[in-house]
Amino acid sequence: MRARRSCLSVPGSSPKMLAKGPTLPADEVFMDLEDSVAPLAKEDARGNIIDALKNHDWGDKTVVVRINSIDTQWAADDLKAVVENAGQYLDCIMIPKVQHAHEVMFVDHLLRMIEVNIGSDKEIGIEAQIETALGLQNIFEIAHSSDRLETLIFGPADMSASLGLPTVTAGLPMPGYPGDHWHWVLERILVAARAANLQAIDGPYLLIKDLDGFRDMSMRARALGYDGKWALHPGQVDVLNEVFTPPQDDYDKAEALLEAYKHSTEVDKRGAVMFGTEMIDEASRKMALQLAERGRVAGLEREKTLEDFQKEWE
Repeated sequence: MRARRSCLSVPGSSPKMLAKGPTLPADEVFMDLEDSVAPLAKEDARGNIIDALKNHDWGDKTVVVRINSIDTQWAADDLKAVVENAGQYLDCIMIPKVQHAHEVMFVDHLLRMIEVNIGSDKEIGIEAQIETALGLQNIFEIAHSSDRLETLIFGPADMSASLGLPTVTAGLPMPGYPGDHWHWVLERILVAARAANLQAIDGPYLLIKDLDGFRDMSMRARALGYDGKWALHPGQVDVLNEVFTPPQDDYDKAEALLEAYKHSTEVDKRGAVMFGTEMIDEASRKMALQLAERGRVAGLEREKTLEDFQKEWE
């Protein structure tokens, strides 16, 4: 599992912002060749991104390039230029506006050919954005389309246009709707992702100065089970890292539960055991494991042992 609590968008047309990306605490930085880059600036943006990949220290960040959509004239050249010249510095390619499984398969095959031609033994992953009604309809086929696929990403702006929603600012609550109008869409993406053992990432919140509203939307995504969310501005990154990091007490409890359950099944040979006031079993282990894995990826370390919990229960 790669860390993707905070996924920062950086336009490929801005060398200044590309240079700043590695210095920010975002888990993932994706350099954009698509919507944030004007058509006449696409070629120069490729060169900017190649330079940034080669000449900056990205540390342990998840490093991604978003190419243009497969139905444009730029996508193949995006892949060829970036991967041939700087593929060794790249973790994933992000494909926007995915509507069919064959679009992911096309990128998969082209990556394979480029990797073979340049003699690379590194397999670059794929992230797929779901941004249209057709993509949402075909999402289960898309989710199982390639072994390279690592994440499904919700794109609220293009989805709003595709569904004909009466708004020009994506990602906000919809006035007049009694509830969360994105709930079904977010759940469908999440179910498809989990069924294919993928991560699920929420899309952007466009009011970059409204950190309270951004926090609310981030907490909604986390409550549903999402792994992270996009940041369009460096000021949003800290909020995401906080929201999508398990609380220390929850992380400690998850690790202690895993330890207690392992002892129960492997030493005592019991499938269910009391953990404080709770009866835990295999389902409890699965829940604890996913929370513990989130904490480990976020860099948390245990502060309380199983013995500490046992003393509290006495």
